[in-house]
Amino acid sequence: MYTPQMRELIKKVEETRPQRIGKHFPRMTAEQRQEVLKKYHPDYKEDSTVTLPVGVNKGDRVLKEMFQLFAAKSLLEGKSINLEESAYDVDVLVVGGGGAGASAALAAEEQGARVLLATKLRFGDANTMMAQGGIQAAVKENDSPAIHYLDVLGGGHFTNVPELARALVSDAPGVLKWLEELGAMFDKNPDGSMIAIHGGGTSRKRMHAARDYSGAEIMRTLRDEVLNRGIEVIEFSSAVELILDDEGKAAGCVLFNLETEEYLVARAKTVILATGGSGRLHYQGFPTSNHYGATADGIIMAYRAGAKLIYMDTFQYHPTGAAYPPQILGLLVTEKVRGLGATPLNIKGEMFVYHLETRDVEASAIIRECTDRQLGVPTPTGMVGVWLDSPMIDLIHGEGTIERQLPAMVRQFARFNIDIRKEPILIYPTLHYQNGGILIDEYGQSTVENLYVAGESAGGIHGRNRLMGNSLLDIIVFGRRAGRHAAEKAPSVKLKRLHLEHIKKYHKELLEEGIDTEGRFAPLLLPRYTHREAEAEQ
Repeated sequence: MYTPQMRELIKKVEETRPQRIGKHFPRMTAEQRQEVLKKYHPDYKEDSTVTLPVGVNKGDRVLKEMFQLFAAKSLLEGKSINLEESAYDVDVLVVGGGGAGASAALAAEEQGARVLLATKLRFGDANTMMAQGGIQAAVKENDSPAIHYLDVLGGGHFTNVPELARALVSDAPGVLKWLEELGAMFDKNPDGSMIAIHGGGTSRKRMHAARDYSGAEIMRTLRDEVLNRGIEVIEFSSAVELILDDEGKAAGCVLFNLETEEYLVARAKTVILATGGSGRLHYQGFPTSNHYGATADGIIMAYRAGAKLIYMDTFQYHPTGAAYPPQILGLLVTEKVRGLGATPLNIKGEMFVYHLETRDVEASAIIRECTDRQLGVPTPTGMVGVWLDSPMIDLIHGEGTIERQLPAMVRQFARFNIDIRKEPILIYPTLHYQNGGILIDEYGQSTVENLYVAGESAGGIHGRNRLMGNSLLDIIVFGRRAGRHAAEKAPSVKLKRLHLEHIKKYHKELLEEGIDTEGRFAPLLLPRYTHREAEAEQ
């Protein structure tokens, strides 16, 4: 797949490889990190955000593309929904079929609650399934939750909500044990001990993986357990609005069946939103590693219902998205590749950044190399990237390591006749993780009573930047916490009259602020890619 011109450029990488073995580019100082972030990270572009004019976060900055959803009308506009006729009536309604939703459903069921899990696509179609590198947990003798906590805060530039970061690291060892007991198969040494590797920004080796299929292995385990326990799951049923009662408490959702195009009412004493991220909004035109349904649905619904948000002006750009070939543009090249020793290189085959900086710093350095320094590697499509020298891994750890530890990566590129055991990979930052979200407490509770949030829809856990492996961790930590707490609370909940009046109130606010909502509706549900869909929205 590499052109003759690109193969000539690969010779530069091969020429410098012997002198790079055993050497690392020096880490940046704190001042250098701040400088590269402010100058090159997409979050710092002045025109990347706008001010929210309505709602509980009025005056806060939000990413411009997401603002279009905040400034849109409800999909229920002009529709008559009879809230007295409920298709489902449960104790706990879980919205979302990824790792957070599955964990929440399992925890709620363990407390004896009647649980319904509703998911927009198929059960398991989520960013969890696409996660590769691993899950962090401090289980080694030289590590502890306290050290993990400091790494989490440092990675988040000390903007994390401390209580959430503490809950994350405190539950981590128990989460790893729980997953193993359910049947998740992590990589182990011959003596049965857990293999652990470094992730960017960590001071200890605490990354536990299942080759580079970590998310798929965890999702397989959780999905099987949900189904084996007989928890009710309805697929292709997206939540489009939260239902409140007369006291302003969450009381269920209006679901939209994507196959029959019916609107159905699901009453619930407590609701857990686990709807994932928003990479499919393609902020600033970036490609994304996210799954097809990542369109910020939960955040839009929760905000209309009055839930407070946090850090909606920041998104994580993973430093190593595929830049070539074009068929996999933006697809994730797991951080585990760098964790095993592969280093980013410019067109001259030179190292220009320490390979395990935090993700935002690493991504900013790559953008700098491709823009200001003009030392990126051109491709036939016009995309510019840098090399990630994957063959270094076998040179460092021994032949066969790449094939053994990174089978998904090997197969992903082999489809295009690129052998990552012998040839470097072309990479460029890709939209990966929604740093901000709905503000929660340590039990997953939002500021709307009886509304819980878990997974990528939640904000505050990671501050303004997440470290590798803490996402597969947080979906389970806060999924279980939310599920347990929601189920314990459900028996004491007495639902009042159900209504959707908060939608009318929100629409009125938009109108009073002079915001034109004509032709715009949210949640988006699915991304718009065809010319016909784009023209219809204009």
